[in-house]
Amino acid sequence: MGKYFDALNEDVRFIEGLKSCMNCGICTAICPAASFYNYDPRVVVNIVQSRDEEKIEELLKSETIWYCGQCLSCKTRCPRGNTPGYIIMALRTLSQKTGLFIYSEKGRQQLAIKRITGESILNIGYCVYPDLVKPEWHPEQGPAWEWVYKHREKIMSKFGANYKGKGPGALRKIDDKDLDELKEIFKVTGNLELFETIEEHSYVKAREMNLAIDETLDNEYIYHISNYNGNNHSKE
Repeated sequence: MGKYFDALNEDVRFIEGLKSCMNCGICTAICPAASFYNYDPRVVVNIVQSRDEEKIEELLKSETIWYCGQCLSCKTRCPRGNTPGYIIMALRTLSQKTGLFIYSEKGRQQLAIKRITGESILNIGYCVYPDLVKPEWHPEQGPAWEWVYKHREKIMSKFGANYKGKGPGALRKIDDKDLDELKEIFKVTGNLELFETIEEHSYVKAREMNLAIDETLDNEYIYHISNYNGNNHSKE
């Protein structure tokens, strides 16, 4: 075996996701992403099952592994009990660990996801919080959300949320001891190290692209990866 397949085979999601693919294509037929993107889960499974290191590396560098929406429709239909969605999860993690995610447009967006969602989980205990959905970052929400965002403290209380308050309730402030426990979980599972790896490789790519980058969300590189679209992802 090779280094990529060996690494994949250490991931429980890969072990559970790949049984014995016979290339019937049912996963592709049921896949919502495959009907829109240049994406074929059957091909992905075939490549990893072949154990061809060069082709697996191409996958890790590609846009392909970032198209899956993780709906797991594939799991419900496969006659052999495979779950291409799990295999995609393992491929994504390996792409991040090896730094190969920076070779693809969608892969580079992992830095924005890490800084917005990942750091939010660690800092406040929520992956999505009203404060994060800033109108300037989400113009698709329209003027109604802009008004809600501006008056969010008063509005959230009207919905019964305990917005940033102590005690129980939606949107409550998470206790520091719980946040410390959460950070320890991230540390033990290797996710803090993975976050650092994503940062390191992203800085390298930013310099390569001559784009300014710092630890905030307000820099050229973050803006570029969040907004640029090569328009080569969907089917003709």
